[in-house]
This record gives sequence, C-alpha cells and structure tokens, in this order.
Amino acid sequence: MGEIIFVRHGQANSAARDEASYDRLSEKGRAQSAALGAWLSTNETSFDRVLSGTLSRHLGTAEAMGVSPSPDPRLNEMDYFNLGNALAETHGVPMPGPEDFAAHMPQVMEAWHRAEIRGDESFADFEARVTSVLTEAAEPGRRVLCITSGGVIGMVVRHLLRLDPTRMAHILLPIWNTSIHRVHVMPHGTILGAFNAIPHLDAPDRADLRTHF
Repeated sequence: MGEIIFVRHGQANSAARDEASYDRLSEKGRAQSAALGAWLSTNETSFDRVLSGTLSRHLGTAEAMGVSPSPDPRLNEMDYFNLGNALAETHGVPMPGPEDFAAHMPQVMEAWHRAEIRGDESFADFEARVTSVLTEAAEPGRRVLCITSGGVIGMVVRHLLRLDPTRMAHILLPIWNTSIHRVHVMPHGTILGAFNAIPHLDAPDRADLRTHF
C-alpha cells in the first residue's frame, strides 16, 4: 500500500484582507510547523517524495518542518479573497469577518461551482489541477508528503468522497493549521485514511498552538 500525506500550512497572516498580505507565515505558524516536523521525524518512516505549493506560507512551513520539497504550483490555494469579492459584486454578499465564514464559504463554493463567479481560475480548473496531483502522487508502495492549503485538501476530500460544493465547504471550515490528512493508495484506488489530525499539538501545553486561521 502507498500513502499520500497532505499537510496544511502553518498559520499565516490571519488579519489580512487580500491574498498578498495573507501569504506570510506567522511566528505561531513557524512554531506549529516545527512541532509537526519533529513529530514526523520521530513517528513516521521517510517519504519517497516531498512536494509543496509555491506560496510563501507553503515554503515557510516546509523550512520550519526541516524538509526540502519540490515546488508544485498545482498545490497552491484557491484565491478566496478574489472569489469573495466576486460574490459581493454579483450577489451583494459582503466579505465576512472571522466568525462568519461558516455561512459565507458554502455560498462561495456553490456560486463558483455554478460558474456565477470566478477568481483567477474556474472551479473546474481548480478541481482538475488538484486531482492531477492526487493521481500522480498515488504510486503503489510509495509515500508522498504534500504541503499545501485547506482548499486543496478540501478538494481532495471532495474527489475521494464525491461531496457536493456545500459539503466540501463544510469540510474546509474545521481544518487545523499544520493538520495531517492521509490518503491510502490501494490496488483498487485511493481512499481517505485520516482527516484533520494534529498529534503534534494534542498535548495540553500546546493548546495555544491550535489554530484554524
């Protein structure tokens, strides 16, 4: 059996209002990533391949983890800020505050899926690039680590479980920074093995390092 482990990046600049400002790993994000790297080196066997998105928060997470990935832009996040602005322009739904994403994200995913809004790419194009990475990484007998973002992980789960856009949004919301998501590569295909694990942050004295954004 092979395995793909998808890791969400460490906490970025959660106070940002645009993508460029958001793409900066916070000090807490570096601490989360360092803790994950230490946990993986102690508890996991080595990886045959390590990939990451090309965004600053992906590369910063990899550096703090102590791994040297091959950058792959297909693991980059959707441009949620542009999608949110498009939803505001077309449907009059304002960009949310931190506590309002639970209602906002399903509206964005549904409108994007219906091609009523568009950011830098269509929903279909985002889905195609994410599933292409999943397909290529699914090598029997090999272990692959992918450092990426929550939207990519949500799309992987959507593909594996055949979720509609609203249920995909519900998957996105609880994803922890530096969480682990396992995909098992079986002879008959790929299956979801684990979702949203943070064993490196489970100890009570690391509660302050657990963040969603």
